[in-house]
Amino acid sequence: MIPYTSLTGNKRRIPKLREAGWRFFVSATNLTKSTQGFQYAIDNGAWTAFRKGIPWREDQFVRALDLLGDEADFIVVPDIVEGGADSLERTLEWLPRLEQYRLVLLPVQDGFEPCQVIPYLSDRVGIFLGGSTGWKERTIPLWGRVAREAQCYYHVGRVNSMRRIYRCAAAGANSFDGSSPAIFPDKLARLDVARRQTSFVFDY
Repeated sequence: MIPYTSLTGNKRRIPKLREAGWRFFVSATNLTKSTQGFQYAIDNGAWTAFRKGIPWREDQFVRALDLLGDEADFIVVPDIVEGGADSLERTLEWLPRLEQYRLVLLPVQDGFEPCQVIPYLSDRVGIFLGGSTGWKERTIPLWGRVAREAQCYYHVGRVNSMRRIYRCAAAGANSFDGSSPAIFPDKLARLDVARRQTSFVFDY
């Protein structure tokens, strides 16, 4: 699996992340730091807005696309965290606007059913597993099966433990992200051991 973590400007941490082969997960709300030559993916910024209790800003996402979109591994289509039908509506409004990018991920949130997203999945539209922690934990295997059947890319968000890395691997995830390796010095080594121990390895 391909591991992603948050952008960091920490000069001691960057070489360790580079050596371990991690990539950056760039939030549309945090474009002040250089990607330091790392490969990266773009998050739409909805999670950061949700966590801070502020409105999501379309202009920040558009700016992220303008600055970094062409070279991104993938782009997470705008959504609403734990937003149910409203989240899917926002995502489907944005899908046609992102056709120029080689890989975009459709976020699935609490209460989503496979039948709601399967018609949109393809080799360039994959799955981003978001939602609340409990719902994510319960549905990691389900969305892995959906991705395999649709032959599409599968990414799991907010993965910050060895146990969850193993669960992602067992479900066939192509990649995951977690902020802790960029923040806590001792986390990178442990999480990377878990990643390398998994029997599922994907390149995309």
